[in-house]
Amino acid sequence: MKISQAALVLAAIVSASACSDAGAPRAGETAEAESLVGVWRAQMRFAGGAFADMKDLEFMYAFNAGGTMTESSNYDSAPPVPPAYGVWKKTGPRQFEIKYVFYNTKAPAAFEDIAKGGGWLPAGVGVFTEKISLSEDGKSYKSAVTYVALDPSGKAMEGGGDASSTGKRLGF
Repeated sequence: MKISQAALVLAAIVSASACSDAGAPRAGETAEAESLVGVWRAQMRFAGGAFADMKDLEFMYAFNAGGTMTESSNYDSAPPVPPAYGVWKKTGPRQFEIKYVFYNTKAPAAFEDIAKGGGWLPAGVGVFTEKISLSEDGKSYKSAVTYVALDPSGKAMEGGGDASSTGKRLGF
């Protein structure tokens, strides 16, 4: 039985198409859709507590592959506070939990306190926990947030609250 030339060409095309990766995700896309690793920009809205009046509160997150993260906000200078540091873990398909802590400071009582070497002294810590649901494409998320303010002895203070957040992965 002789195979026609057209049948051979058709077989070659079908065979080449089966080996093509045209419909396959690029390297890293599948992993990206299942992980927080990378840099994110998020907006957070509190219903009550110390942050409720901040309608433009934004956070930048850097999630590392080892399960650590760093956070900074557009309010880090009001009052001056360093970035927050924390941890994250995967809790299910496209589900994550993060916990991060930052140091609170209190304003000096008088300008002279700054001249004497005082200034923005420690006033406790703030603890954020978030439950994140990552979108199917891994480029955005929604989260439920809880904030707890702790005094220097570790006792809860007024000012905590709950929020919702949306984030987008930073990329090119």
